[in-house]
Amino acid sequence: MESVPYKEQQFRARERAIIDSANRLMGQKGYDLMTMDDVAAELGISKGIIYKHFPSKESLAAAAMVRLLQETLAMLAALPGTLPARDKLEGALAWALRRRAEGGLPLLPANSATLQKALLANLGYVGQLLQLNAAVMALVEEARQDGSLRRDLPAEVMVHVIYARTCDPAFDFLKDTGRYPIDTLIEQLVASCFDGLAAPDSSA
Repeated sequence: MESVPYKEQQFRARERAIIDSANRLMGQKGYDLMTMDDVAAELGISKGIIYKHFPSKESLAAAAMVRLLQETLAMLAALPGTLPARDKLEGALAWALRRRAEGGLPLLPANSATLQKALLANLGYVGQLLQLNAAVMALVEEARQDGSLRRDLPAEVMVHVIYARTCDPAFDFLKDTGRYPIDTLIEQLVASCFDGLAAPDSSA
């Protein structure tokens, strides 16, 4: 194994710390309200040091998203191969909601043209996103085929409904009331996503 020079180790460690901070701040405040000054203040470093790693707020957000996508793909790959497709989808949603509860899921605006441009220009982001979309789509298709998910809805719609649940503002509202333990709230939101709100068919 090739040894990494100490300065390079420091550089990488600091870069990971910057991304960690950006993740937390975007999870707490959202992309729009987070500033590079916020990141610098949390880490106790100058803003200039951050710019040595990331030339803009958009590039930092893109790096945070690339790492999140990598972690999501790793989580899916680690699920037991014998687990049914729907169980994998439910587990993935529960994992994402738990990450969100811990402040580790960045909230990015869909209406920021500058950020969208930065994300689409980042080959790492685009590549990881395509991999994740393909993996989730394959699980949805498998679950539709085995009858555990509806076949009358397009798979693409189902995939985006699952994505939408990870950033649903209802999660924060219900969490902040303090009336629901996190485990219970996650379980209930996953159930409402996959089972819907209709009462079970008593004739079945």
